[in-house]
Amino acid sequence: MSISAKIKEHWRKTSSKIFLVALFDFILLAFAVYFGYAIRVGQLFPTYAHLGNWHYVALIFPAVCVGAFTFFGQYKTMWLHAGTEDYVKFAAVYVLAFMIFLMLNLIMKIAVFSRVAFAVAFFAGLFLCGGLRFSWLMTKSLHSNQKKQRLKTLIIGAGEAGAFLARDLMRNENELYPAGFIDDDPHKIGMRISGLMVLGDTTQIKSIVESENFQVVLIAVSVYNGKKIREIYNILAPLNVQVRILPSLRELAGGQVSVSRLRKVKLEDLLGREAIRINLDPSMNYIKGKRILITGAGGSIGREIVHQVLHNEPSELCVLGHGEQSIYLLMEKLNKLDLKISVTPVIADVADETAMKNIFEKFKPEVVFHAAAHKHVPLMELSPREAMRVNGLGTRTIARLAGKFNAERMVMISTDKAVNPSSIMGATKRLAEKVLEHEQHNYPETKFMAVRFGNVLGSRGSVIPKFEEQISAGGPVTVTHPDMRRYFMLIPEAVSLVIQAGALGHGGELFVLDMGEPVNIKEMAELLIRLCGYEPYKEINIVFTGMRPGEKLFEELFYDENSVHGTLNPKIFVSKIKTDPAQIDPELDTILEYALRNPDEALPLLKKLVPEYQKT
Repeated sequence: MSISAKIKEHWRKTSSKIFLVALFDFILLAFAVYFGYAIRVGQLFPTYAHLGNWHYVALIFPAVCVGAFTFFGQYKTMWLHAGTEDYVKFAAVYVLAFMIFLMLNLIMKIAVFSRVAFAVAFFAGLFLCGGLRFSWLMTKSLHSNQKKQRLKTLIIGAGEAGAFLARDLMRNENELYPAGFIDDDPHKIGMRISGLMVLGDTTQIKSIVESENFQVVLIAVSVYNGKKIREIYNILAPLNVQVRILPSLRELAGGQVSVSRLRKVKLEDLLGREAIRINLDPSMNYIKGKRILITGAGGSIGREIVHQVLHNEPSELCVLGHGEQSIYLLMEKLNKLDLKISVTPVIADVADETAMKNIFEKFKPEVVFHAAAHKHVPLMELSPREAMRVNGLGTRTIARLAGKFNAERMVMISTDKAVNPSSIMGATKRLAEKVLEHEQHNYPETKFMAVRFGNVLGSRGSVIPKFEEQISAGGPVTVTHPDMRRYFMLIPEAVSLVIQAGALGHGGELFVLDMGEPVNIKEMAELLIRLCGYEPYKEINIVFTGMRPGEKLFEELFYDENSVHGTLNPKIFVSKIKTDPAQIDPELDTILEYALRNPDEALPLLKKLVPEYQKT
């Protein structure tokens, strides 16, 4: 069959359906008029004499309504998939048609009828035509339930998002059928929303799921924080039910709430804190129109810095990394974005002063984000010289060149492991913080600042990929100590803090995010195992291996909490850590250079530069 023939056949079938629906509407509306007259005279089957000239109204009123339905596209609506807005529009068109008929009757004197007959005919017509359309949806829903076994679903959250989700589930063929709500608002309990009963609050989840035999639980509450979601998930995990979640309003970004937006619960949903994304106020946007250099741009943090910096419209961007593959993959992604901003990739080592000087001479960056560093604690315990070379000398090289070439500011990523460091990695990052303070004295016109982070979910150095790999291999999952706790952040919020720090800093500051409560690593491993569909200690075991060299049970954020102050952002704190230049200025360069030439001396020299370092 040719394309034109297929189009004609499709149009013939569609026209036939439209004609049948219009015919049904006409008959139902004519009956509504008859019913109105019959109610008026008080007889179900009145004589012709009692009805008077009803037949004129029974012809003209349905004709006006069908004409209005056709004009406003009501016969093109897919009523099998219609929503509330479609029924509201249908009612509005019906009311308009009724008003048009009244105007015609006023002008043409079609018939004289009472207000009772008028009101009954109006509501009967709306009920019959609307009911016809709704019956198709109900027939489809019953047929769908018979056609395949659907999963009984409980929705946590009877707010706007939950109500939208319930209607979408009922409207479309889906493996899930909603059978009730859970909500913490006491005024909603026992009420019906979108046709579903609110069965109780979140303290009753376990009993409700077990007594009502729910198979799937959907979390549709955007205001719940990670701690609350984790509590709910811990209750549901042993009950052998599927748990899915509607993304937060930030993730939805204004998108419509629907079944398609549901996803499995992810580990970041279970963090005991809300993710923070900071948008720079135009008056604070120090990136726009500037030349930006980002070191470590191929890493997980560096890549996110690149994307958020591009969002703030720099004039040029230089992305620097030591690993060619990571920079290549970054450029592949950026090339797909059709950017109007010049992005220059550079493969180089931040500790190579000649290479770095060449980059500063050619590019002349006005803002520097320094993310390049060695971060793996156990590996750096075996390579103190390399840790000092990259984290110490590399930071000194970048900072000194930023000062010499009159960069406006430099922001460095540090770590909570730099506080009372017990590892070589932490000690070298503490050294990097001191280097910035040192260079701030040497180049006061450049604003140097550091930002301390906890562990970052999704980064290459995070423990999560290791756990996931162990789970996929059937276990066991290895945790060093059952009491070990760590602060965790999401990559976007970590980078938002970096960029915000650059706006808030005046030089010499050390910024730290309010990272909430630290997370127990053992509990995180248990959650991850459950998220993968297994039961901890039964299907996937957890083994405690003992603390590794350089590790601590708990990380700290500050040396002296009394030196900590709030900022314009309530989630960001600042500490001015003053280092006496006399303690480090005469020896810094000499010690660093000597340590690189004499690897066996690197560790003792590191202890001299960072006396607070206490090896575990």
